Amino acid sequence: MKMREIVAAFRRGLGPPDPTPAMAPPTQQADLIEVFKRERQMVLTREGLVLKRYLIALGFAPERHKEREGDGRTPEGRYTIDARNPLSAFHLSLRVSYPGERDKMHAASLNVPPGGDIYIHGLPNGWRKATTPHPRRDWTTGCIAVSDAEIREIWSRVPTGISVEIHP
Repeated sequence: MKMREIVAAFRRGLGPPDPTPAMAPPTQQADLIEVFKRERQMVLTREGLVLKRYLIALGFAPERHKEREGDGRTPEGRYTIDARNPLSAFHLSLRVSYPGERDKMHAASLNVPPGGDIYIHGLPNGWRKATTPHPRRDWTTGCIAVSDAEIREIWSRVPTGISVEIHP
């Protein structure tokens, strides 16, 4: 983030971003993230054993698989964590590799853009944090949201490249 963007964010009342957020010490690294949309749960596992469960909020229209940009759905299928953003508009974010090739082909068959920017993230930074009803209501635009403390823990236990399975 450039200094000009930091100053602009600070003036908007968002405060300066924290480029080195405090991380929980990793106890055991996960080798799989599973998201169960119906149950509103995310599970970190290692070698088939559950390390931790989290309550989650999803996109504002969570039923069914994401088809296009703006539909408010959280995708379903197998993806990976392909990037990390410590300077996110949300308290840390891990990018999910949506859209995959099948997603792009399906969207093209509907003649719509597939969308993107699907993340596992914390709460919004700034004043929106106080008005976000997490996790009592689905509020994201298609992402998977947890609390700020939880995303710090997940960040420390999840390597880039880990598989993410999102179930209906």
